[in-house]
Amino acid sequence: MIKHSEIPDSDLRDKLRHREICFGGNLKLKIYGTLSCSSGRKMKRENRVFFSTEKEAIANGFRPCGHCMKDQYKKWKNAFI
Repeated sequence: MIKHSEIPDSDLRDKLRHREICFGGNLKLKIYGTLSCSSGRKMKRENRVFFSTEKEAIANGFRPCGHCMKDQYKKWKNAFI
């Protein structure tokens, strides 16, 4: 997990370009999603974190976004019902 506030913009761009970062998340809400999600773009920089894989996000206690990852979110939600 990489905190957005702790990585220089140039390093972040390099990691994105080399596809080392594939998912973004909200540290306070514990939600992760795709980098193109409109909900993720609205969050504050200090709350934003990045993951290389879904497994990494799940291992850190994050749940899928209900907007950009509908299928994964439904599976997550149904596991609690």
